[in-house]
Amino acid sequence: MTEGATRRTVLATGAAAVVAPVAACGGGGSTSGGGELGKTSDIPEGGGKIFKDQKVVVTQPKKGDFKAFSAICTHLGCTVSRVADGTIDCPCHGSKFHVADGSVAHGPAKRPLPAKSIKVEGNSIKLT
Repeated sequence: MTEGATRRTVLATGAAAVVAPVAACGGGGSTSGGGELGKTSDIPEGGGKIFKDQKVVVTQPKKGDFKAFSAICTHLGCTVSRVADGTIDCPCHGSKFHVADGSVAHGPAKRPLPAKSIKVEGNSIKLT
């Protein structure tokens, strides 16, 4: 009997451990459904900011013009690491992408960064 109870306890505990993280993923704090990503004041004109948790980079090529792209390099899937001198830069193999449209500025990447949909409301930037 003790063996069966222990087995049930282990199975129940294991099931709860699997369900808990899955439930946490679907919580209301996600930015993929319109939550705030950041503030417009966080994005420098002519530059950008990488939001690593959301795998998004937001740029402001010219004053008041905000763009968003995937932060995953199209070459081999590394996360871009910086936005400087008008480009979004990948640390793995040196690919660079233009802040204005995500197009390739310097390979080895051959495809642009995919655009992401954002909405700017006041000083708030939201993924849509």
